[in-house]
Amino acid sequence: MEQPDDRRPPLAVQLDLAPHPEGGWYRQTWVSPVTLTLPDGRVRPTATLIYFLLPAGESSAWHRVSSDETWLAHTGTVTVELGGDGPAPDAGPATRLTITATGGSAQGLVPAGVWQRTLVAEADALVSCLVSPGFDFADFELA
Repeated sequence: MEQPDDRRPPLAVQLDLAPHPEGGWYRQTWVSPVTLTLPDGRVRPTATLIYFLLPAGESSAWHRVSSDETWLAHTGTVTVELGGDGPAPDAGPATRLTITATGGSAQGLVPAGVWQRTLVAEADALVSCLVSPGFDFADFELA
């Protein structure tokens, strides 16, 4: 239940989302019960799924994860900028994915190990991110 001092956006309250370290709001909604052992010995679920809300006027920090991410649009539009797979985000011209719930591509892929950030949104955007092998914060890096 929403508290009087709750500063989350209304949709974050409705979906019980928490602040994400990269920016925006999230909640894990599913973890595969099937696990796999990666070549380096890490054990991960085969896939995980989250809601990710980027409120109007917000963007996320440069970050990367060591698994593929498929973004799926529910409402609004998110622009994801890709910054290469080097030791830091590439300062050159970036590839952009526009993932939108209306009139365009409703899904997009961010390959494993590629730097990414979401750009400022003009309106609230809600997406789901399916990560495979499954997401673990141990595999998350902020620039």
